Amino acid sequence: MACKLSVNVNAIAYLRNRRSVPWPDLVHLGRIALQAGAAGLTVHPRPDERHIRYADVPMLRALIRNEFPKAEYNIEGFPDEKFLQLCEANKPDQVTLVPDLPGQGTSDHGWDMAKQTDFLLPIVQRLKKQNMRVALFVDANPALPALAKSVGADRIEIFTGPYGGATDPQRTQAEFAKVVATGKAAASAGLDLNAGHDLTRQNLPPLVAALPNLREVSIGHAIISDAMELGLAETVRLFRQAIGDL
Repeated sequence: MACKLSVNVNAIAYLRNRRSVPWPDLVHLGRIALQAGAAGLTVHPRPDERHIRYADVPMLRALIRNEFPKAEYNIEGFPDEKFLQLCEANKPDQVTLVPDLPGQGTSDHGWDMAKQTDFLLPIVQRLKKQNMRVALFVDANPALPALAKSVGADRIEIFTGPYGGATDPQRTQAEFAKVVATGKAAASAGLDLNAGHDLTRQNLPPLVAALPNLREVSIGHAIISDAMELGLAETVRLFRQAIGDL
């Protein structure tokens, strides 16, 4: 099964929110991404709504369900009660649980599974009872997939920031090895595998080649950065090419 691309539209929403105007239009640009072959859209609403607003979530859901029924909707975020109710109201295909603090600029670490299993277990059960796939955001550590499996997760999403953000070749290789070991541990634990954060057209191909069980990459910042030069549709096409989905 080929790896699929989910386009994270948070960066588009962040740009929109700089002014009190309705553009750039998330639905319009989400449509362009899906028309270009993206397998789905990802949103990460935060309590202060500094990029994705809660009102955006049902509009993007309607776009997918009405116009692209084979595409997937992924909502990620910290599972406080408001977030859980948002997921229950919109029934995404996948919920990715992320241990973000309220004021955090972007996701920068995964769950401490050894300490947070009791917190996560009822949340995972609650979402799965309503037929939502659950992924847990974890650091690149091969000990973690088995713990994610123990709380009922369907997938893990490996936090690839240290790999994607490394500039020294030795550091890049060391972080790459951690991601690959964790991905292989996910397969051994019977979990499907996602990855995300600081992934680019340049650093994706070796990751995809090393992890044939990689099902999805969720990418926002690099896509929007490239789209400023290449246009969104062409950027989506090039990212699909980078992961072997074209």
